[in-house]
Amino acid sequence: MNSWAIAVVLIVAIGAITSTIRARMNAQNGYVSDRHGNPVGNAQREKELEREVEELRERIHVLERIATSDRDAKQIAAEIEQLRDK
Repeated sequence: MNSWAIAVVLIVAIGAITSTIRARMNAQNGYVSDRHGNPVGNAQREKELEREVEELRERIHVLERIATSDRDAKQIAAEIEQLRDK
């Protein structure tokens, strides 16, 4: 083999090793990519987070309704100020 062939083999080997290391590190950190190398989000985790956010929004809505139903705004403001003073 001449020196150019050795250089080409080394470049290809370095590229393959680098690609393998990058893929392993991405997999350990939870990054997933499609066959074209484009990043793909963790769909299951995203669905869980979206569900949790929706539940929290519903809870906030209920708490707001409880706090403001049949009560005067000035009374609520006074209670909030009392809580802040504590």
